Amino acid sequence: MVQKMEDDSHPDTFDKMGCCKVESIVSVDNRGQMVLPKEIREKAQIHAGDKLAIVSWEKNGEICCISLIKVDDLTTMVKDLLGPVVKEIL
Repeated sequence: MVQKMEDDSHPDTFDKMGCCKVESIVSVDNRGQMVLPKEIREKAQIHAGDKLAIVSWEKNGEICCISLIKVDDLTTMVKDLLGPVVKEIL
């Protein structure tokens, strides 16, 4: 089950900071599967066959935040970040 969050109904502290907002709420079925809503897939340009990296943030020994990043975008971010460092080393 997917619930769309109304933008005007509950001001979101993260949204005001410009970094994040709750787009929707998804349920996990008994097989551990979730469905990304069509609107989110379209907005993020996620298509069938795309690979997504799962990035987690741990606090006090428990995962408290999970993010999905397209593998191609993550690869680009890592190259951009480490490229200059590697050039200096070599």
